[in-house]
Amino acid sequence: MAQSKADVHTASGSKYLLQLCKHWSHKMVTEFDPKQGRVDFPSGAQLFLEADDSVLHLKLEAPDDGLERMEGVVADHLKRFAFREELTFDWAKAA
Repeated sequence: MAQSKADVHTASGSKYLLQLCKHWSHKMVTEFDPKQGRVDFPSGAQLFLEADDSVLHLKLEAPDDGLERMEGVVADHLKRFAFREELTFDWAKAA
């Protein structure tokens, strides 16, 4: 499994965390509260989210050949929920 992380600067991190987890809870296993969440994808990938007052912290674990695609999936969904603001995703691969 490969890992990457991104810190998304937004004052609405908790709101987006809840929206994303609720959206995916219809088809995937999720656990979440206003401050943290987890999404288990059918591919075996997992997304971990933590929200504080100014940043939504994302950690993504996925099979090596699927990490980049999953980064795009997560970013695209969050951008749709946050259409009123411009979110930046600078994914950094973890060693």
